[in-house]
Amino acid sequence: MKHAASPQSTRDAILAAADRLLGKYGYKKMTIEDLANEVGIGKGSVYLHFESKEEIALSHVDAIIERLKDSLRAIAAKNSGVEKRLCEMLIARVIYRFDSVQHYSQSLNELLSALRTKLLDRRRKYFDEEAKLIADVIEEGQKAGLFIKGDAMDLAKTFLSATNSLLPYSLSAYELGARSKVEERTRKTASILIRGILK
Repeated sequence: MKHAASPQSTRDAILAAADRLLGKYGYKKMTIEDLANEVGIGKGSVYLHFESKEEIALSHVDAIIERLKDSLRAIAAKNSGVEKRLCEMLIARVIYRFDSVQHYSQSLNELLSALRTKLLDRRRKYFDEEAKLIADVIEEGQKAGLFIKGDAMDLAKTFLSATNSLLPYSLSAYELGARSKVEERTRKTASILIRGILK
């Protein structure tokens, strides 16, 4: 007798299928029927987990960012120096996104252009959440007397603004270049930023 998949695993399978189909077709051409076929479930079953194709695409992006934040928290909790952790966090936020869209033929903005307004609202929220994680490490460095005094959240937002130009939003992963080059550019940018707040 076949065991029914748990609701969470079906939901995750739909999101994984969305990732593959977004990379292949983009948002506009991807259909609920495509998703159902990719997962091997009926079209109606997709609607048991998501209200719309829009919700699926946005939930897919949310899931990527949740995994990124988990990664940033893990780096922040390491037992290494604050400079090293801060650098690692800035690199991780860029490279994680780069790796997440590596198989997309278009930029994220092109793939999800129909959702631009909602995506931009979410991006602001994502960046605020990332800035908070980075601000905590900056604050730790300030308390240890390593970093100059100042509003840690403001400094964190400045760090994000400086590294946002390396994110694969406007350019496809292909247009951004080799992963090693993106990582090298991010490391240099992070190094300059961190040197700027050292006492």
